[in-house]
Amino acid sequence: MIIISYSKKMKKMIYVLLIVILIVGALFLLTGCSKKDSTDVANTKTNTSINTSKNNTVSNTTTNQKEQVNYKESAEKQMAMPENGETIAIIKVKNFGDIKVKFFKDIAPKAVENFVTHAKEGYYNNLTFHRVINEFMIQGGDPKGNGTGGESIWGEGFGTELDESLVPYRGSLCMAMSSLPNSIGSQFFITQANYSEQMETYMKKGGYPEDLLEQYKNYGGYLSLYMQYTVFGQVFEGMDVVDKIAKVETETTPEGQEDKPVEDVVIETIEVTTYEAK
Repeated sequence: MIIISYSKKMKKMIYVLLIVILIVGALFLLTGCSKKDSTDVANTKTNTSINTSKNNTVSNTTTNQKEQVNYKESAEKQMAMPENGETIAIIKVKNFGDIKVKFFKDIAPKAVENFVTHAKEGYYNNLTFHRVINEFMIQGGDPKGNGTGGESIWGEGFGTELDESLVPYRGSLCMAMSSLPNSIGSQFFITQANYSEQMETYMKKGGYPEDLLEQYKNYGGYLSLYMQYTVFGQVFEGMDVVDKIAKVETETTPEGQEDKPVEDVVIETIEVTTYEAK
C-alpha cells in the first residue's frame, strides 16, 4: 500500500511539474524574443494557439468593458482611403516598389509621432526588413538589422497604445516590442496574413466576438496579435509589394537570427507627405 501510494504521489508531482514547464515555455515563446532579447513580433503559426490563449484574457476583459464597439464600422474606417490633406508615408523599398500608409494619430499619437519624426529625419533610410514570414508579417526599422537595435525619438522606450477599434487586419502598421515593459523603439511591422479558417477556429474557441470574426473574414490579418501590439497605421496602397517581400527566401543566420531574407530587402527612404486624391 505504501509503495502504491508513493507511486501515485510521484506521478502527480511529475504531472504538475510538466504543466509548470509548459506554461513557462509558452510565456517565453509568446514574447517573441530571441536569446538577445530582440524586439520582435510574437512568434508565428506554431505559436498561434499560445497567442490565442494569451489574447483571450485581454480581449474578453476589454470587450466586456466596451461592448458598444462596432467592428464593422471601425473596420471600414480603418480600411478607408485617406482624406485629402491627410498625412501619409510612402515606404520606398529597393527593387520592390512603394508601400503607402495612413496613420491613426488620434488613437496612437506617440507611435505616429515617433515613426513620422524618424522618417522625416532619415532614420529609416537604407535599413532593412530584417524579419520576413509569409502569411504573417514583415518587420523592419532596426539599425542593427537583427532585431536587437533601434530607439525612439525620445531616446527611451515607450508603452503600447491599444484600442479595440484598431485590429491587426492585413496591412496594419504596428510597432514591434520585446517582452520588457515600455520597450517600443523604432522597429515596426506590417501584417501580411490572409484570412485563415484555422485562425478563425482558434478565435471562436477563445470567445472572440462574432462581429470581429466577420470582419476578419473580410480583411484577413493576424488576430492573435489583437490588443497586444500598437496598431498606428494602415496600408492603403502597395499590399502587392508587401506580398512580394513576404515571399522572399529566408534563412537562419549562424548567429541565430531567424527569418532573415537571404538577400537584403532595403528601405531606401520613407517619405512623409500629404495625400491628394487622384
